[in-house]
Amino acid sequence: MIKKNKTPVSCDWQKKPSEEKRTTKENKSRLYRYKGGFRWKGIKTERYKQTGFDWSDIARQTLIGNCGETPKFHLRYFEIAPAGYSSFEMHKHEHVVIGINGKGECVVNKKRYRIGFLDTLYIEPCAPHQLRNPYEEPFGFFCIVNARRDKPKILR
Repeated sequence: MIKKNKTPVSCDWQKKPSEEKRTTKENKSRLYRYKGGFRWKGIKTERYKQTGFDWSDIARQTLIGNCGETPKFHLRYFEIAPAGYSSFEMHKHEHVVIGINGKGECVVNKKRYRIGFLDTLYIEPCAPHQLRNPYEEPFGFFCIVNARRDKPKILR
């Protein structure tokens, strides 16, 4: 029996019914016009995850990966409010984080990295990590991940 790999389409790993039957007709070139304020036309802002209490004050926008595109990566924009933080987690897939708004921190394997404008951080597979915003302004960053990725293991 051949198993079909299913590509998760959000951080919470739950497919929405409307995302079950994407067709290749949707995989077309398109421009998502920047509207200002770290928002893009046609891209909705969502909660970081739909459930859980291991994170605080994060919004997410998936720019590439939720609209029928078929790349091997997804491009997301996250914004962490002051004093907010992501889950402390690990997984087999890797991340690339690029700071574009404000500044923040990322703990990876017990090492703390400060991230500012256009600083780029590679997070290796299976590395425990958490993004945080200890500053008074929002921290926004692009996050590039594999389109096919494993479910994170929460560490706290």
